Amino acid sequence: MKVTTAIRLALVGTRADAVRVVLTACSAALATFALLAALTVLAIRTPPGADSRSASWSEQYGNALLREPGLRPGLTLALILLMVPVLALAGQCTRLGAPARDRRLAAIRLAGATPRQTAAIAVTETGLAAVTGTAVAFVGYFVAHDVLHRPGPDGTLPLPTDVLPSVPALVAAAIGLPLLAALAAAVVLRRVTISPFGLVRRQGRNRAPWPWPGILIVLGVLLFSGFGPLLRAEIDLPDWIGRMPSWLALIPLFGGAFLTSVGVVLGAGWISYTTGRLLRRFARRPAALLAGSRLMADPWAGSRNLAALLACVLFAAGAAGVRSWFTAQDALQAEADRLTGGPGAFVEPSGDSFYLQTMDLVNLAVLVALVIAAGGLVVAIVEGIVTNRRTYAALVATGVPRPVLGRAILWQSLAPAVPAILLAVTVGVLLPRSLQSEASTGDSSWAVCDASQALCDDPATREQYTRIVEEPGLVRSIPVPFDELALAAGVGLAAVLATVAIGLLFLRSSTDLEELRVG
Repeated sequence: MKVTTAIRLALVGTRADAVRVVLTACSAALATFALLAALTVLAIRTPPGADSRSASWSEQYGNALLREPGLRPGLTLALILLMVPVLALAGQCTRLGAPARDRRLAAIRLAGATPRQTAAIAVTETGLAAVTGTAVAFVGYFVAHDVLHRPGPDGTLPLPTDVLPSVPALVAAAIGLPLLAALAAAVVLRRVTISPFGLVRRQGRNRAPWPWPGILIVLGVLLFSGFGPLLRAEIDLPDWIGRMPSWLALIPLFGGAFLTSVGVVLGAGWISYTTGRLLRRFARRPAALLAGSRLMADPWAGSRNLAALLACVLFAAGAAGVRSWFTAQDALQAEADRLTGGPGAFVEPSGDSFYLQTMDLVNLAVLVALVIAAGGLVVAIVEGIVTNRRTYAALVATGVPRPVLGRAILWQSLAPAVPAILLAVTVGVLLPRSLQSEASTGDSSWAVCDASQALCDDPATREQYTRIVEEPGLVRSIPVPFDELALAAGVGLAAVLATVAIGLLFLRSSTDLEELRVG
């Protein structure tokens, strides 16, 4: 099959196919824009260091996140993490209208195409949508780079519009994301057989999920907590470790966070199956019994649909734990300064207030990611209703009322979501507390001269007017931020409820009895 033929066959289809391509392109555009923003932050040039620390800052920027070299890796990581819910949304969008696409591929297969050629058509469709989204993102990025280059009154820039990523980085972004989307589509289709009579998925196993993701969560927390002694230098390290690059010390931090995230997301499959068994055993109402049967039939749907949402909730809970530590440390330092009349007794510590403002930006990023994840959940629920429309229509034909089906879909969404969100909140707040559960101010002392400026500057008289102020070590337990954790869990559950409500709007049209006669 020629490339032009594969492209032409990939672009034809129904209205649902067009919507799927557009949504996939939009998701690819958002992911590309976030990646380009991260590459731009990495491209900021740091002046050569001098004796003072501030000499190596990039003073052309008004935002400290861009000005300080030590904070830019965290900003880059946040932008890259923002791609996670966007890519999850792209994965959900590729499944929209899948039954119609399967029938079209079966017709192509009946016309004489080989299984490999039909799979290539499906992969080409996803790749072309990703290429289109990536091209739109590049155009928007360069336009925004030029339009937003407006220095402020003090001459500083609010955004890094004076730099561009390197050409190899831009080429890698332009090629990498569409290639990643095409490879993901190929992996999804590797266990699929497209025959002239439809699409058959080969199931490797049918046994119930095991709770092995809990092992990943435990290992992730242990690995994450191992960064704590390293951070506080409470353990003696060999000399060869001290000569290693400093970024290697961050491997336990990011590796532990990754393992716990994967454990929570994959654990949703076991949670779905377990809640389905409990509903089948103890429920007495038809809606709950129907939801329990569907959860047991496809327990991994919870992991697929809730993946991005659970990652966002876990990140929000972790950010709440970090913010609680900053707040406790700020309050403890203020208390120590009031007791001793230290240098910060009447001046607000700029470092702590800056980090608290930074956490506000983190919370805003989490909120944006939650909105994107909710969009992916809407697509997943609508796709599930449309895909199973013949089953729902058959249930209605046998006498099951539509309100019962609506409540069953609600049970099917909420039953695994509630424990999964609680697990994500618990693990998220446990990660920062495994690093530091107490705020403390170390024993310190400083000299204070109780005289005029002239007497204090004179070496002959300075000593008789100088006294030593000692700050005792204070330790306070970091409070658990129950309010912020409840807010994170509540926002997650509200997102699930809102998406279910939107999905139920398609229930009546999908349960029409004509669906028993049509595809």
